[in-house]
Amino acid sequence: MPLLFNLRHLEEKNLHLQGQLAVADLAVEGLDEMIAPNGPLSYNLELQKLERAVLVQGSLTLMLDCECVRCLKPYRQLLQLENWACHLPLAGDERVVVVNDCVDLTPYIREDIVLAFPQHPLCNPDCRGLANIQKEPEKSPGAAKSDATPSAWAALDKLKL
Repeated sequence: MPLLFNLRHLEEKNLHLQGQLAVADLAVEGLDEMIAPNGPLSYNLELQKLERAVLVQGSLTLMLDCECVRCLKPYRQLLQLENWACHLPLAGDERVVVVNDCVDLTPYIREDIVLAFPQHPLCNPDCRGLANIQKEPEKSPGAAKSDATPSAWAALDKLKL
């Protein structure tokens, strides 16, 4: 169920919304093969009606199952937007869609959650990547240089342009 609020409830006083939003309602699954939401999004929001807009402020929290792009190790990361804010205009060209006096916050939350996903998920900043699976055979100290595997760049060095 999307996160809706009724504009009429804001006419007299600010509105406080707290709870959880199912991941299926956010539609963020499958956006990145290295990141998947783990559980619902928790929100704690304060809504305030301005003259021709609604100001939404609060916090958003979502647990992510990530896969390190260097070592492919799975790990969990908490995504927190502590001081999240959203300005929803009620008039003009960019006004929000109002259906039966209700506004859906879900698309605005989704957009900011996706933008906050880690761009390059790492299990830790010092991750060294995958272990070298195929070790080179050890060379004897007297082995000639010609035994060494040529570099991929060696063929390019031979080109005469």
